[in-house]
Parts: sequence; C-alpha cells; structure tokens
Amino acid sequence: MLKKNLLALLLLATILTTVTVSPSKSEAASTTYHKKAISVAKSNLGVRYLWGGMSPRGFDCSGLVKYSYSKSGKTLPRTAADMYKKGTKVKSLKAGDLMFFAPNRASRPTHVAIYMGSGQMIQSASSHGVSITKTSNSYWQPRYIGAKRI
Repeated sequence: MLKKNLLALLLLATILTTVTVSPSKSEAASTTYHKKAISVAKSNLGVRYLWGGMSPRGFDCSGLVKYSYSKSGKTLPRTAADMYKKGTKVKSLKAGDLMFFAPNRASRPTHVAIYMGSGQMIQSASSHGVSITKTSNSYWQPRYIGAKRI
C-alpha cells in the first residue's frame, strides 16, 4: 500500500512539474516566430536602405519588419503606422517586440524596429541600412512612442 501511495505521489508530482514548467504551445510558437523574425532580420545586416524596399535588394524600416515576420509565418501591414494598430501594447520589452518611433509623441509612428533583447534593436535606417543599434541611442530614444507584441 505504501508503494502504491508513493508511486501515485511521484506520478502526481511529475505531472504538476510538467504542467507548471513547460510553456504552453502558444508561448512556444510565439517564442519561435519571434526568434525566427530576428534571425531573418540579422541575416540582412548591411543591406542598403531603400525607401519602399521590401526585399534583400533594399529595405525601408517597415519593409524589413514585414519581410522578417513574413518569413517566420506572420503577416503584418506595410507601414509603421499600420503596424502600430496591431498587436498588444507592452511596457516591458521582450525579444521580437516591435518598437515604434515618431518625430514627436503626438504624431503617428514613422519608424519601426525589432527589439532583440539586451537593450538592442535591429532596423533599417536611411543612414546605415539594416543595422543593430542600442535602444538608448541618442537619436532614437527621444522619439520612442511605444512597443507592441505581435
């Protein structure tokens, strides 16, 4: 009888550990497509900036984000302003979140980047093409208006 109770207790502990420690399927899928989008964007480091560009021949900011998420299985709108209407607003950034920027806080977003973690984002900017920069960058930080999780 004691062996049966111990076995049942061990089985219950194993099940509870699996349920509470394992991420849900949606969390795992989310992590996967966010990581893939970052990986796709990184594979395009150095690609030139091209206004309206949506391919490795040249990207603008939203073109890079749209392309990277498309390759990871997610469809996004074409412009930063339209992307800003999607997803869930977040305050605490996670890798894969979209960061939005505007000339002033009252205007709609004109720039979008992908947060990579560790205070870094990947973007396509007219000055450097596809590049990685710090979120604390003196140019971008005062223009930051918020982030969304897709």
